[in-house]
Amino acid sequence: MISFERFTLNNGLKVIVHEDASTPLACINILYDVGARDEHPNQTGFAHLFEHLMFGGSVNIPNYDTPLQEVGGENNAFTNNDITNYYLTLPAENLETGFWLESDRMLSLAFSEKSLEVQRNVVIEEFKQRYLNQPYGDEWLLIRPLAYQVHPYQWATIGKEISHISDAQMQDVRAFFNRFYNPSNAILVVAGNIKTEQVKQLAEKWFKPIPSGTKQPRNLPTEPVQLAPRHLSVEREVPSDAIHKVYHMVGRNHNDYYSQDLLSDILGRGTSSRLYQSLVKGSEMFSEINAFVTGNYDPGLFVVSGRIKEGYNCEQADEAIQQEISKIIEQGIPESELSKVKNKSESSHVFGEMGVLNKAMNLAFAELMGDAALVNSEIDKILAVTSESIHLAAKTILRQENCSTLYYKKKP
Repeated sequence: MISFERFTLNNGLKVIVHEDASTPLACINILYDVGARDEHPNQTGFAHLFEHLMFGGSVNIPNYDTPLQEVGGENNAFTNNDITNYYLTLPAENLETGFWLESDRMLSLAFSEKSLEVQRNVVIEEFKQRYLNQPYGDEWLLIRPLAYQVHPYQWATIGKEISHISDAQMQDVRAFFNRFYNPSNAILVVAGNIKTEQVKQLAEKWFKPIPSGTKQPRNLPTEPVQLAPRHLSVEREVPSDAIHKVYHMVGRNHNDYYSQDLLSDILGRGTSSRLYQSLVKGSEMFSEINAFVTGNYDPGLFVVSGRIKEGYNCEQADEAIQQEISKIIEQGIPESELSKVKNKSESSHVFGEMGVLNKAMNLAFAELMGDAALVNSEIDKILAVTSESIHLAAKTILRQENCSTLYYKKKP
């Protein structure tokens, strides 16, 4: 159980406090309710670009990292299709330094041509190194637009193409910042060896003066139901063939989410999973194979992916995967198998909440989902999953007409 207090400033900033006297540290986590799904289709990669720009200095603090490092702190950030999340940890006695840094860049980010050019080049280089010039790097650049026809999940966080970043103009960058990086669109979580009253005072001092901004309405297109299987086959300079099969599933807040998530564990989480036992350890058709869910806020993807051993082709691998899926659809799963994956999931959840930073992140995300208290009911939802609901999940989503398949072949 994660205890917490919360309050909201007059400018709309939601603040959550978790007191933990067992650590000498404090952490500040700021979640901005903006991700790649909020970008214009012709200007993608902006949320990720801002992950970099936010470390480029503010009007009053030209170098973000130096003051934090001088008081023993460290920081990082990540962006995905749904959110942008910034976090720092530091000795609890230096908490105010974190408030100073985070509030200043929310209020007064430095929009210099030099900073934009530097970070633009960093992102372009990342695009090339991680997605274009690395073996298997463009897999998800191919999978997303295959699976999604209208929803903005059709592009990756890095963006659709390099030109969207290279052509970004200062006025476009400023407009994106003004729309999303403000108190009304943020959740601030402070956790560690701190007191709620202390956090209230610091929040009032450093964040209250920031104008609230406007909470942006989100009217994203709904992805139509997929009615026929989709296929794409490409050839690349890679060591071996790979296959990806993705199925549309529910979003993170849906009642069926945990059944579908546990179904992915049964199929492909770890060495005891069905796909590993049958296709890696058994037939030795695959060198590795996994199943997982993307866990998106809006309806996401149930993914089965693997690397195929020499001597087998994508068509054979596809058929082998389908055979394992068919077994679950036809026979369901025994209670003993469900209990095993429940125990693993529960252990991972408990272990993931041991660190104060993870607690802060989980509270922020739960608040975005509707209520920070949801962080304390997740295990109950996992344990409430039944073998019947797993069977229904398999029959509902693991249908061939709901599947998009990528054959990623080694060039001959």
